[in-house]
Amino acid sequence: MRIQLAQRSEANELLGRSPFALLVGMLLDQQIPMEWAFTGPYTISERLGRDLTAQEVASYDPEAFTALLADKPAVHRYPKSMAARIQQLAAYIVEHYDGRPENIWADAADGQELVKRLMALPGYGKQKAQIFLALLGKQLGVQPSGWREAAGLYGEEGSYRSVADVVDAGSLARVRAAKQEAKRAAKGQ
Repeated sequence: MRIQLAQRSEANELLGRSPFALLVGMLLDQQIPMEWAFTGPYTISERLGRDLTAQEVASYDPEAFTALLADKPAVHRYPKSMAARIQQLAAYIVEHYDGRPENIWADAADGQELVKRLMALPGYGKQKAQIFLALLGKQLGVQPSGWREAAGLYGEEGSYRSVADVVDAGSLARVRAAKQEAKRAAKGQ
């Protein structure tokens, strides 16, 4: 299945061919619109002049990497803190997975193990790990036993709760509507 999270073809193509770009997009997906977050890896790659890799990002000069993200238009509303988080994520992947992010899920025994591996990533808490696991399962065919259960509500078939459920403009609208409804419900309206 083709990734459609950035709602921009060049960015989606990068997300589809680069597991590291997909992890970075998920990391950026906070306090900004989803499309902006998942376009971020493409913007970084454009500025680098090539696809980003965990090895290159981990070894990049931190001040220069921050400047790269802060250049207009900024990759995130908080370019300095997100640059540091991306570099921490890259360094972790280099240290623990030989710079190959697909190794995170390649040999996971089951969904629980995979969600634990994802939660260990810098910048990934339980919810982000569960959403990314659901994305892997629903859109990329990474489905170790028990993956839906480990993904929690995000793993439910036919749900429209997160980026894991976005495959086109229509599903994006459904996810946004579901999030708005959840916010209203949380406020007791």
